[in-house]
Amino acid sequence: MKKNHIVAIWTMSVLMLTGCSADPFEELGNNNSWNNGTSTTGGSSATTGELATFGVIIDKTTAEPTDVTTAFYPDEEDVLENNVFTTEITIDMSSPVAKTENGVEVTVNGSHVTANHGSEKKICYVVSGSTENGSFTVVGDKKYAVKLSGVNITNPDSAALNLLSDKRAYIILADGTTNTLADGSGGKQKGALYCKGKLLFNGTGALSVTAGTNNGIHSADYIVFNKGNKIYVKSTANHGIKANDGIYINGGILNVEVSAAATKGINCESHIIVNGGRTTVVTTGNGYYDTDDKEAKGAAGIKADSTFTINAGELWLKSTGSGGKGINADGDATFNGGSVYIVTTGGQFSGSGDTSSPKGIKVDGNLTVEDGRIWVRTSGTNGEGIEAKKEFNITGGEVASYAYDDAINSKGNMTISGGYVYAHGQHNDGLDANGNCYIKGGTVYAICSGSPEVAIDANSEGGYKLYLTGGTVVAIGGLESGAQLSQSCYKSSWTANTWYAMTIGSETIAFQTPAGGGSGLVVSGASQPSLQSGVSVSGGMPRFGGLFNSGGTVSGGSSVSLSSYSGGNSMGGGPGGGGHGWK
Repeated sequence: MKKNHIVAIWTMSVLMLTGCSADPFEELGNNNSWNNGTSTTGGSSATTGELATFGVIIDKTTAEPTDVTTAFYPDEEDVLENNVFTTEITIDMSSPVAKTENGVEVTVNGSHVTANHGSEKKICYVVSGSTENGSFTVVGDKKYAVKLSGVNITNPDSAALNLLSDKRAYIILADGTTNTLADGSGGKQKGALYCKGKLLFNGTGALSVTAGTNNGIHSADYIVFNKGNKIYVKSTANHGIKANDGIYINGGILNVEVSAAATKGINCESHIIVNGGRTTVVTTGNGYYDTDDKEAKGAAGIKADSTFTINAGELWLKSTGSGGKGINADGDATFNGGSVYIVTTGGQFSGSGDTSSPKGIKVDGNLTVEDGRIWVRTSGTNGEGIEAKKEFNITGGEVASYAYDDAINSKGNMTISGGYVYAHGQHNDGLDANGNCYIKGGTVYAICSGSPEVAIDANSEGGYKLYLTGGTVVAIGGLESGAQLSQSCYKSSWTANTWYAMTIGSETIAFQTPAGGGSGLVVSGASQPSLQSGVSVSGGMPRFGGLFNSGGTVSGGSSVSLSSYSGGNSMGGGPGGGGHGWK
């Protein structure tokens, strides 16, 4: 699916909410096949709609999105406009000339050029021309700028652009220019573009970086990308973009492809913050066993050794190899805005007795969603959708996970107090908290695979509970046994591939049931709802890729009888994935 079609698709889906079983988005194509493999738990469940079919592709042509927030800079000095670089030193890589100019010494060895500006200030190197066996290296004691103005550098033996000064390097992509940097498969360089200091990208030109030895772009400090940048990075040997002290994406179009085992598209030993632009990462490498760390590892679109935050912009992440992940954060992750679309298709990786499971989002700390849109799909064996190793809190936004295994999982407590949440586990639970699960508000549509799994699960075996005190809930496969239901719940049977409408007071929501799933349907709201099946809906706001609608006008259908539900095994029928017994 072309990503710029998505708004049109949402509009179209409003007009297509009917009770038919055909996929209304079939004509868009499917870049990622869905795995309907044999379940290792209770049955299996599948659905239709854009959430099951959207694709992630490298997109160099669609305009940069306008969804941005205030740019973040670790230091005001990082802003190009706060600096002056008036002394220009021209470097023509096609026929470089040794010279001393304005205090800058330029030396040449074949097509390998080294510029040393020493203690000179305000230096801007303007680099153009082409070489198939050369490099440009900068040393000096002061910050500087490098304007890439139609340059093409290939260095078979080391870095193409080697910025060895530990001061700030401002890369300016000259307007209207295309620039390429590439290394070969030899040498010991850390990147085809390596920077010892802070690396700050500016300008609206295009840059392509290809690495065959190590990383594509590597900074030993931090990297800042800005609005207007058009950057493509490919590495067949290691990570696409690597920074030690932070990566900050304030805008631009950033496309990254990596193919080596367990490599990361964007890899940072510190924080990653996204404030705008469109970033697309595709990883194709399988997992591998790290003999030094004695750990099985998988690839990832984005890997932060500290925290991950998105405030605006778009992320499109795809991982096809075994054990691959979309976002992998060792610290906390916070979603304050923007749009995140993740697909993983690989299965679990096993090596030397250890495993790496595929996951759309894996966060070792707390995971918080306050706003924005998150869509995740995993189709490989044991692929979980979204996992937090500590607390998981959703207060707003739209979160949709369609996963082979658990759709949304937390090791600690899970709390939903706002937003719209869709959790569909093809072979396991929808929502699964290993601590307590608190639903206090928002709208939750959860689907499990079938008995013994449930749509909304808490760790009752460990002495925890599901606490339902508010919000609107639709659960195909029911609720954890022993749940504390302060808000009344009701049950009925259900029919596959059918549109239902539920009215609570003056508000109406509509949802499409899956092709299969857990036995029985449970619904809950602020007051006793009424339910209709086989409806058509017009208007309103479609969500979860066309599987849900809020505020639409309902027509047709027939009334569904509801009876009181208190949780656990006392459920009626429905097209469950594995019988009617619930845990």
